[in-house]
Formats: sequence, structure tokens, C-alpha cells
Amino acid sequence: MKKTLTILAAFFAGFVSLAYAQRPSRVPAYPGIINRVQPDTGDTLQIYLRGDERKHYAMTVDGWQVMENDKGILCYVTQKGEEKKVSNKRAHNAAERSCCETRWLERHGIKHTNDDSL
Repeated sequence: MKKTLTILAAFFAGFVSLAYAQRPSRVPAYPGIINRVQPDTGDTLQIYLRGDERKHYAMTVDGWQVMENDKGILCYVTQKGEEKKVSNKRAHNAAERSCCETRWLERHGIKHTNDDSL
């Protein structure tokens, strides 16, 4: 009887560990400011990462969503309908933006608040 209980306990422990291995817990993104160097100019852009491993995005400190283009340059994200895509506008920190860039963002950019919700 003792041998049967030991085998059942080992089987149950193995089953429980497999169940947890199949469902990893969500890990939040790094909570602090990240300084990213733009590869084309060497300028530093301060960004936040938001979300977890399943759904996530990057945004500037003042809340504009950014994404890397195919050359690794962080650019602003635009949205038409449900589709989000990376623009050809290189992202800048708020203090370095021109008036034209700010107006363009207000018309085309995606603004987020600095919370963890998606």
C-alpha cells in the first residue's frame, strides 16, 4: 500500500509540474525608462515598454507609440481602421520635436497614457 501511494504521489507531482510548464505566467515589461540610440544619427530616444510577453508596445516618455522599422530605427506608429503600421517619421524626444512633427503626431500618431493597460 505504501508503495502504491508513493507511485501515485509521484505521478500527481509530475502531472502538476507539466500543467504549470504548459501555462507560463505573464511577465510584465521593464517598468523604467529605456534609453535607445537611433542607429542612423546616434541620437538617444527615451522610451517605455508596456504590456507583457503576449501583447506589448513601446512608447515615448510623453506617450506616443513607436516601433522599429526594417532598418532598426524607432519611428512613430500610425493607425488606419484596425491596422497599425510603422510610419516613415523618425521618433524624437518631446523637447527635440519640431512644430510640424507635433502637428503630424496629433493627426496621425497613436497616443497612450503612461499606465500598464493595453
